[in-house]
Amino acid sequence: MNIQAKPPRTPAEQAIIDAFVADLGTLPGDARVTSIRDRLVAEFSDAGLPSRRIESWHYTDMRTLLRKVPDINDTGTADAVAPLLAGAAVLPVIQGVAGKAPEVDALSAEPFLDALASGEAAGQLAARGPDDLVGRLNSAFVSDGFALDIADGAALDRPVEVQAVQAGGQAHTRFPIRVGRGAKATLVERQAATGDKAGFSSSITTLDLAEGADITYVLVQERGSDDTHLGQIAARLAENSKLMLFIVNAGGKLVRQEVLVSAAGEGARFDLRGINLLGGETHTDVTMVLGHDVAHTTSQETMRNIVFDRARGAFQGQIRVAKGAQKTDAKMACNTLLLSDEAEFSAKPELEIFADDVVCGHGATVADIDHNHLFYLQARGIPEARARALLVQAFVQETVEELEDEALVEALEALITRWLEARD
Repeated sequence: MNIQAKPPRTPAEQAIIDAFVADLGTLPGDARVTSIRDRLVAEFSDAGLPSRRIESWHYTDMRTLLRKVPDINDTGTADAVAPLLAGAAVLPVIQGVAGKAPEVDALSAEPFLDALASGEAAGQLAARGPDDLVGRLNSAFVSDGFALDIADGAALDRPVEVQAVQAGGQAHTRFPIRVGRGAKATLVERQAATGDKAGFSSSITTLDLAEGADITYVLVQERGSDDTHLGQIAARLAENSKLMLFIVNAGGKLVRQEVLVSAAGEGARFDLRGINLLGGETHTDVTMVLGHDVAHTTSQETMRNIVFDRARGAFQGQIRVAKGAQKTDAKMACNTLLLSDEAEFSAKPELEIFADDVVCGHGATVADIDHNHLFYLQARGIPEARARALLVQAFVQETVEELEDEALVEALEALITRWLEARD
């Protein structure tokens, strides 16, 4: 019998366990919640951080990449940031603590702390499987967030933006969102950092769309240059519901963003548009698992990646078509611009199909700027640096312009332009 010795704990693993022991008395929750937290940390202590030996973490070896975890109390001063869209109703969560929520017709917004303190959140605290590091850590440490409920038939008259803002230390938040039948809304999630202290954060958002709901959900991640961020969005789409999920990663030192979607009702449609803006020595991993679980569902995923310097990125996209999920229409594409000889990006699209009457496809490209396009612009008097910038912007703006909201398109284009200009 070949029994392999368990590797010693890394400094980051030990820091996470120590942080839980030190913070246990201050974490909200009744006896049920505390018992769940204890069990999850015990599971983490036994399993440790995932390494590249685990298939779903192959491109993000946390045992190697996560070298240190900041102390919970090593924080600076954080405050809410300007909303992405003017006039949006802002729900702030500062350093892991929910602030006052504005009143919005047909929207209920309650601090997640209340559900934790009463024990009502006990059923939500769990890991989805043995390799669910995000779920395990967030459930063990989560302290607050907002639970949102959009009423049946509502059409919110303005965007709603939840903000998780952090200035160093640790912050762990959760945003369960229920969308009523036929409701329509634009929701924005901001993961932001202020100051120069290193931060460690996790965040889980769950979206439950009832029949006929129509949601545009924009996630903008702008964590600090020394921050580690672990995010997870899990969505369930009922009959004839629609979810447009738009993700922009424009920050963070080490980022893992998971997207877990179930198209559970006939006529459901899921669209993912993602833009990764990577520079320096950052590492960003977007991992998606999409289940077409019933017949007559549709999805389309497009990722655009711009990679400078020695940055590394990965997109793992798995589409699963269940037995009986006939007439599924699913398409996935991942396109990357590598703008440095030392930059890296890995793409792993997967199809797992158990139905025979479907239309499914995927593709991936990795390239530098097209020199014919560059020559065309230079021949018309545009300097090379400006010509390169225009081509890079065009590469990502094509995706942004698929959104129907003009104000949202302008806001995202401005964000992308600021990031690119900061590199000049």
